[in-house]
Amino acid sequence: MPVGAAGVAGAGNADAAAMDGDGVDLRAVGDRIEVLLEASSAHGAVARQRAEELLRLVTDLYGAGLERLLEILYDAGRLDADVLADLADDELVASLLLVHGLHPDDLRTRVDRALGSVRDALAAQGAGVEVVSIGADDVVELRLTGSAGGCALDTLVGMVTEAVTTAAPDAAGIHVLPAASGGPSVIPVAALRRRLGPVTP
Repeated sequence: MPVGAAGVAGAGNADAAAMDGDGVDLRAVGDRIEVLLEASSAHGAVARQRAEELLRLVTDLYGAGLERLLEILYDAGRLDADVLADLADDELVASLLLVHGLHPDDLRTRVDRALGSVRDALAAQGAGVEVVSIGADDVVELRLTGSAGGCALDTLVGMVTEAVTTAAPDAAGIHVLPAASGGPSVIPVAALRRRLGPVTP
């Protein structure tokens, strides 16, 4: 089998592994895209640029189609609040909407929803979380409340950041301030954004 064919077969197997009963594992697919882009670099800078351009063109094409689909639904009177809520609640659809700047909810709304999804788990640990600020640069600053410390604090920070990055991968950064005195835990999200593909300007 030619080397190129083997690479395609390997990609197919990886894509199959990224699928589950409910749909696509976005993180696995994003990681695979990054691996393939890095592999293209082995053939030089031009090959890498061509691979990135191909990915960008495909992303733009599907983004334009998705935007047109929403316009058709809107013109037909079918894109009401309930439908928008269903779209926002679907992880795959919501991710595609975010990539193309079409998500119906703003950053603050999505952050609030993410925090709401973990409040019960935090409360079980005697903790809570609140939004301190969301800056014009889309950096989200949160503060834990309660008395958790040590390993429990690390677990809570991880729980909160995972929830927020899933709901708001377009955030420029997430700073989680512990209730006790100390510096913020800074969680960069540039790598998480990569799993969604290039963002269309």
